[in-house]
Amino acid sequence: MGNVARRPDGKWRARYRDASGRERTKQFARKVDAQRWLAETTQSQREGRYVDPQAGRFSLSDYAQKWLSRQVHRPTTADQMEGVVRRYVDPHLGAMRLAAIQPSDVQRWVKQLSLTLAPSTVGVAHRILSGILKSAVADHRIVSNPCTGTKLPKVTKPKVQPISEDQLAAIVGHMPRRHQALVILAAGTGLRQGEIVGLTVDRLDLERRTVLVNRQLINLNGREPFFGPPKSQASVRVVSLPEVVVDALREHLRTYPSPALVFTNNVGAPLRRSAFWTEWNRALKQAGVPAIRFHELRHYYASLLIRHGESVKTVQARLGHARASETLDTYSHLWPDNDERTRAAVDGVLRNFADYLRTNSGAETQNRSSEV
Repeated sequence: MGNVARRPDGKWRARYRDASGRERTKQFARKVDAQRWLAETTQSQREGRYVDPQAGRFSLSDYAQKWLSRQVHRPTTADQMEGVVRRYVDPHLGAMRLAAIQPSDVQRWVKQLSLTLAPSTVGVAHRILSGILKSAVADHRIVSNPCTGTKLPKVTKPKVQPISEDQLAAIVGHMPRRHQALVILAAGTGLRQGEIVGLTVDRLDLERRTVLVNRQLINLNGREPFFGPPKSQASVRVVSLPEVVVDALREHLRTYPSPALVFTNNVGAPLRRSAFWTEWNRALKQAGVPAIRFHELRHYYASLLIRHGESVKTVQARLGHARASETLDTYSHLWPDNDERTRAAVDGVLRNFADYLRTNSGAETQNRSSEV
C-alpha cells in the first residue's frame, strides 16, 4: 500500500499508489509525520474517502460553470444562480483552486459582501457557493466543504405592511391607460407579475369570472420572452375574478383588443419586465407613493382576504403557495388576534373547574371542623 523512506537530504518521503496505479509521494521533516500521513491516506482509500491531491486544482470559476450546467432548475432560477456566481463569487474567489479554499477565505468573503449587500442576498450567495463546493466534495475533488460553519449576517424579515386603498388608487391613476387594468388585476387576484404579463385571452372566462393560471411569461437577458411553467405545481390554479376586475378587463380588451396576450407594449409585443418597471416607478413617483415592488400588490390582495375572514388554506390556495407555512410566515401578523374572545373561551372551560374547587374546598373545611 506504500512505504516511508529516508532521503539523502535527511527528509522522509512517504510513497503510495492511487486507484489508477499512479505513484504519489510527499516529503516530511519527521518520520512520524510521514507515517501518520501515509496511514491516513491508506485508510481513506479503503473507506472510499480518498481525494486525489491533483483533483482540486480546478479553479472555482471553472468548476462553478460545470456545476451550473448540470443543475435542473426553472429558467428564472438558473438565470439568478448564474448571476450570483458572476457578480459575487467569481470576482472574489473564482481564481482560487478548489483545494486551496479555506473556511477563513469563505468567512472573509461573506464579511466583504456584507459591507454592501443585504443579509438575505449574502445568504443566497453563500448557499449557492456551498452547493458548488458540496458537489466538489461528492466528486472527490476536495475533502470537505469550506462553507461549513460560516457565520452569516442575521436576516431580519420585515413584516408585510400592505399599501392603502388611497395609495392603490393613486398608482392606478398615474399608470399609462394601457396598463391600468394590469394593476387592478394584480391587486384583485394576487397573481404574480409573470403570470399577469403571460396571461392570454383564452385563459380568461369573464362570464364565469375566473382566470386559469397554468403558465407565466419568462423574461431572461439576451432572450425573447417565452412561456414557461408557473413557480410551482401549487401555482397552477383557477382564481375568481371580482366584478371590478372583470369590468376593468372588459374595458381594456375593448380598447386594446388582442387575439393572444391580454397585456402588451405599445406595439403589441410581449411586455418586458424592464419596460414595465420604468412605468411602475414613474407612476409611484407621480402618485407620491414610496418606492415599492410590484409584488406589494400581491400582499395587498392577501390582506383583503384576511381582513374579510378567509382561512389560511383559502389564502394559500388563492396565492398559489406550495405550503401553508409559507402563507403563515408571511401574513400571520395580519390575522386578527381577538384577546376578548380568547379570554372568554378559556374562562368558559375553567369556570366549572373553579366552581368545583370552591365547593369541594368548603366541604373539606366542614369535615375538618367536625373531626376536631
